[in-house]
This record gives sequence, structure tokens and C-alpha cells, in this order.
Amino acid sequence: MTRPLSGMYAALMTGLADDGSFSPERQRTLDEYVQKQGLAGLYVGGSSGESGLLDVEELLAQQAVVAADAGATGMTLIAHVGAPSLRDSIRLARNAAGLGYHALSALPPHSYPFSDAEILSYYRELQAATELPLIVYEVPIRTGRPIGLDTLVAIMELPNVAGLKFTSTDMFKLSMLRRRCPDATLFFGFDEIYLGGAVLGADGGIGTTYNLLGRLYVALDRAIRAGDLAEAMRLQDISARFVEALLDTGVLPGMKAAFRAIGIDPGPTRAPMLMRLDDGEARMAEVMARPEIARWIG
Repeated sequence: MTRPLSGMYAALMTGLADDGSFSPERQRTLDEYVQKQGLAGLYVGGSSGESGLLDVEELLAQQAVVAADAGATGMTLIAHVGAPSLRDSIRLARNAAGLGYHALSALPPHSYPFSDAEILSYYRELQAATELPLIVYEVPIRTGRPIGLDTLVAIMELPNVAGLKFTSTDMFKLSMLRRRCPDATLFFGFDEIYLGGAVLGADGGIGTTYNLLGRLYVALDRAIRAGDLAEAMRLQDISARFVEALLDTGVLPGMKAAFRAIGIDPGPTRAPMLMRLDDGEARMAEVMARPEIARWIG
């Protein structure tokens, strides 16, 4: 069974100028590389794009640049529109709809300790703001707490909600969601253990490291769907070793250093985000030169 929007998506990173401002030019350079990875689509304006550090005007500008870049590629575009203010979320959602995006996504409100009832209300209003399908986002490492299972199911029963991006290691919860929401499209958000999520019913993945290694993740998903467990485990191990290196540098600073190592400069990460290692650039250059990594770059 192939559910709508299924497949592998890069959680698109953001190109920044040297002064930290949004750079359409560097965004286009990133887009050009990522679009050649064979992925199903792009997830625009999420955590991997430093959205929590960008203002609404910058996110609107990024939506427009990516829509223009991807227009002729046939890739599916999902706009992440989760913002601390529902008003801003709706503005981002309607802008994405006007630009021709295919779907929306949003993490739950998290600036305050919102109740499950408030989170349900947020998604009810957001899904009604456009006609686009909405992908809910369960990400406890970002929001500070998981959403209760019954609340998640209630959210996914809303009219325009098509599915869920699940970035959690609670694999039992993922399996319960698969049983209770058989028609929902489920994405798994931890790159380094995608194999586990797919085996438990995820229809695809949305990940940061897909920006660089999209071909690897397409091959990983293909191996899983073909039942080739040995090949899937081999590819997942390459992914896990790459992510392990990023944990030392900081994921986004390390990713941007990795891009520079292959000749693409996405700019700095936005302050206060910093490279965690003095030799982080050299460290990621060494990682990118490893044969098992280099073969997936191009």
C-alpha cells in the first residue's frame, strides 16, 4: 500500500550570508545539489533549516526561493509552518499554498507548557486554514514533551490531516500509531535509525543528513522495501557513523562544514548556534573523504 506523500524527503537546510542573514543565492546552490539526490521531495522551513532562529519574513522568502527552484523538478514540497504564534503559522501556511506547495507540516506549539487540548485546538485551526494536507509533527526533543497517544490519534482524525512526522525513539508508540491510524502517512525523523522506523510501518523519512546523502537514504529505503535486510543494515551503519561524527560538531554546524568540504558553501549557522569543536571543519572534511561516504556524493 502506497500512501499519499510517501517517500524520502530532505529536511532542507537554509543558506545564510556571512553576516547570518538569509541568502537566496546560497539557498539556490543548496537546492540545486539536494534536488539531484533522487529524493521524493523537500521539507522546507523545519528545524534543519534553523527555522526557530529565522523570522517570518525570512521563512516566507525561503518558501518562494525553493518553490521557484523546484518548480520543474516534479519534487513534492512540504512547507513546515510551525511557529510559536498560530497567527504566524497560518500566514506561512497560506503563503505556501499560494506558491504551489503540495502539503504542510507543523510542530506543535511549544513556547509555553500547552495542554493537549490547546495542542489539538492549534492543529484544528491550522488544518482548516488551507486545503492542503497537513503532516503533524511529534518531536519531544524540540518541544520538551511527547504528545499523548490518544491526542495524536484525535489530531490525525481531523479532516485535512494526512499523517505524522515521528521524531522519537518510542518505537512502541510508533507501532501503536500504525495500527490505530492505518490510512495515515507516517514519516520517521531519526536518520540514524530509519531502518527501525520503516520496519515498524513508516512510509518514508524526513531527515537532515538526506541533504548530503540523499542517494544513500533512497538506497536504504529501497533495500528495506525489497526485504534485503543485510543491505539495509549495511547502509544504515554508514548513516549512523556519519551522524555520530555530527554529534561531536553539532548537527547543523557539522552539516554546513561537510557541505563546504565538497565545495558548496551554505554559509554559517545562525547565532547562537556554534561549531562545538575547534577543528570541526577539518574533522568533517576527513569524514567526507571516507570512501564509504564519498561514494554517495555527487
